[in-house]
Amino acid sequence: MSWHRGTLVGFDLETTGTDVESDRIVTAALVRLDPDGTVAEQRTWLLDPGVVIPEQASAIHGIGTDHARKHGTRAVSAVEEIAHAVGEVLRSGVPLVVMNARYDLSLLDRECRRYGLKSVEERVGGAPSPVIDPLVIDKHVDKYRKGKRALQALCDHYGVTLDGAHDATADAVAAVRVVRRMGERHRPVATLPPGELHALQVRAAAEQSASLQAYLRRTTDPAAVVESAWPVIPRMR
Repeated sequence: MSWHRGTLVGFDLETTGTDVESDRIVTAALVRLDPDGTVAEQRTWLLDPGVVIPEQASAIHGIGTDHARKHGTRAVSAVEEIAHAVGEVLRSGVPLVVMNARYDLSLLDRECRRYGLKSVEERVGGAPSPVIDPLVIDKHVDKYRKGKRALQALCDHYGVTLDGAHDATADAVAAVRVVRRMGERHRPVATLPPGELHALQVRAAAEQSASLQAYLRRTTDPAAVVESAWPVIPRMR
C-alpha cells in the first residue's frame, strides 16, 4: 500500500519567532490520522517558554506571555515529552508529516540542547526519518508554479480545508491531508517507499536551496547563503 493511503502522523509547532537558534516552542501538536483520514489520536502541549512572547508571534498563534505563564507547562518537561513522542513515532516507522520540517525539527533539536535533553536524533540513533514535508515535495513536483507555498496556499491548491490556521493541531492535520492529496495527484511520489521518499526530499531540499541561493546572489545579495540541510539544520559549533 502506498504511504499516502496508510497511517500518517502530523507534527507542528507554534513558536516565539523564526530563528531556530534562539526562539522557543509555545505550542506543539502530534496528530495520528488513520487511512480514512479521521483523527485517531492526538497530543498537544502548551509551554511556558521562559521568555516574553513577542507581540508579532502572539498575533499569529494567539498565545500571549501571561497566558503561557499561567497555563503552560515548564518548558524543560514539555520539550522532553515532545521529543520522546516524536522519537516514538519515527521508531515505529510511521511517516512523520511536518510542514517546513527544516524549521520545526531544527527548533525542537535546539530546545533539547538548551535543556540538556537527548535530541530526537539521539533517541532514534540517526537522522529523523521517514519525514514527509509538504513544502519540499510541492516544490519538487511543481517547480515552476507561481504564488505562495505556505500551508494555507498549499491547502487552497490541493483542495484541503484549513480550519484555524496557526493552531498547531489544525496545521498538523492539514499538512497530513495535503500530502495525501499530493500522493493522489503525483503518482511517481506516491509509489516511493517512505525511506526512498525521505532520501528524495534530502536531495530536493538541497537543490531548492541552491537554486534560491543562486537567485539571491544574482539579484539582491551577492553573499547570500541558503541552508541546504534537511530535515534538521546542523547545530552551530
